[in-house]
Amino acid sequence: MNMQLKNLNVAELVAQDTAHHFHPFTDHKSFHAAGGARVMTQADGVWIWDANGNKLLDGMSGLWCVNVGYGRKELAEVAYKQMLDLPYYNTFFKTTTVPTTELAAKISSRMPERFKHIFFTNSGSEANDTIVRFVRNYWERKGKPYRNQFIARTRGYHGSTAVCASLGGMSGMHEQGGMLPGFHHVMQPHWYDMGGDMDRDAFGLHAAAEVEKKILQIGPENVAGFIGEPIQGAGGVLIPPKTYWPEVERICRKYGVLIISDEVICGFGRTGHWWGFEAMGFNPDIVPMAKGLSSGYQPIGAVAFAEHLTKEFFELGEDFNHGMTYAGHPVAAAVALANIGIIEREGLVERARELDPYFNAMLASLNDHPLVGETRSMGLIGAIELAANKARRQHFADPGRVGGICRNHSMANGLIMRACWDTMVLAPPLTISKKEIDDIGIRARKTLDDTLKDVKHELV
Repeated sequence: MNMQLKNLNVAELVAQDTAHHFHPFTDHKSFHAAGGARVMTQADGVWIWDANGNKLLDGMSGLWCVNVGYGRKELAEVAYKQMLDLPYYNTFFKTTTVPTTELAAKISSRMPERFKHIFFTNSGSEANDTIVRFVRNYWERKGKPYRNQFIARTRGYHGSTAVCASLGGMSGMHEQGGMLPGFHHVMQPHWYDMGGDMDRDAFGLHAAAEVEKKILQIGPENVAGFIGEPIQGAGGVLIPPKTYWPEVERICRKYGVLIISDEVICGFGRTGHWWGFEAMGFNPDIVPMAKGLSSGYQPIGAVAFAEHLTKEFFELGEDFNHGMTYAGHPVAAAVALANIGIIEREGLVERARELDPYFNAMLASLNDHPLVGETRSMGLIGAIELAANKARRQHFADPGRVGGICRNHSMANGLIMRACWDTMVLAPPLTISKKEIDDIGIRARKTLDDTLKDVKHELV
């Protein structure tokens, strides 16, 4: 631990933050009333420290992104060297930089053969915004400008730009600023909440059938694309039944609807495969990515396009009037390239697959707890579903309230879990050890016990 950090005036920092920092996704009234921000100062491996010296096991990899773990000196050195060589240049006007070009080739090499071209952005939101622009322009160039409608899922999250908030299925975002036209939503494949008496495979087919119903309702000739996360992250780590994605693919191919696999969370090893679509057994046309691309060490996102799309798109000519000042930023690209190198050399994708049963067993060991309705995981992404009645799969009143209580206890117990409504979610760095997975289990059970004391009277 850097001893110089002990000289920080924490109270002054918190006051300054409260006075000047407009935080995202925050109720500032209650946030400020509760004393303001926790100041994070340093991290190593799966551990992170705040300015008060509290040590926490980061079960969320920051925000689903620090796949290679904290404290990677190599990535800092790569950034430093690139800043000395060429700190910035754009990718407009028929120019590029060495790391940008090398990163595009590296990403392509880690994907199925059909993905040859990579468009760079600065985030997952910008990646999905880019896709909407591209797909609509693609259909325009093919003489079908009316083919401009998108289908996504309820509780799907695809970013927070105005376009991406509409593309995603988060009602709370739709209520603030409204919905842009051209976006439609179908049920999420969440067996625990919506499966009723169906077995999981039957429910997967049922949920996929809703995609076809929506296509027919809109008119197949009007539907541009279907987008979905292989596993819905912010929706509560919703892992669809194995029947779901292959059936969605069959339906989309039947009507010529483009398939977009949002790999912002699932990409770069999270599921125990390089890509979530590999884990789920389907073949997309377009793949947005971010987070694990640089393990959060630099802001960067990208979109991979299948060759059958780009070949037509390029041959039809005309400028694609879309891009960002920092897209393909040489420092971010250099760090991302080195990050992928770490993932490859250390076999972190394979490691996530090998740890899958151990991580799953740790979560399953919590199923006997009175608050736990279900646990689920794949690779190193998982969830603990809180329930007021385990037998009936019944949630608590006022969704999110009990999850918030549980999250606060978790932080107090030195474990960072995120609450998605009343689902506690986990996505630790792919470098986590079995001992640290055990540690998550110990801290999670203590957290559940502490939460139970607060809400026991609400069990039904």
